[in-house]
Amino acid sequence: MWSEFKNFAFKGNAFDLAVGVIMGGAFGNIVNSVVNDLLMPIIGVITGGVDFTQKFMQLAGGAPKDATLAAAKEAGSTLAYGSFIQTVITFLIIAFFLFQLVKISNRMKKAEPPAPPPPASTTDTLLAEIRDALKKK
Repeated sequence: MWSEFKNFAFKGNAFDLAVGVIMGGAFGNIVNSVVNDLLMPIIGVITGGVDFTQKFMQLAGGAPKDATLAAAKEAGSTLAYGSFIQTVITFLIIAFFLFQLVKISNRMKKAEPPAPPPPASTTDTLLAEIRDALKKK
């Protein structure tokens, strides 16, 4: 039983997948920090300090016009479209960041030339000679 578990848990594919998931989670934190701590403040300055997360439309209830999103949600049904916009912007930034990372990674990989075909065996060579001789007759 132990050997079966060891073969499963430490088999190349399962182990590589586990390492990839852990590295992906750690890398996700780095990318989220880049987006939230570096890029979103710049976008905030470009858009005049607009905080998308506080944009909403009151569907039902009586929230005042200058209410915060939390107060509007408490007052009734609220469509928080700003959170969606923020999520889409974050996704686009992350997708572009990962695209650039993959592009750089592919550029760094060296293209290996294809291996030359193996030489013909003596049997194949003899058969080819016999074929050629029969064609001449």
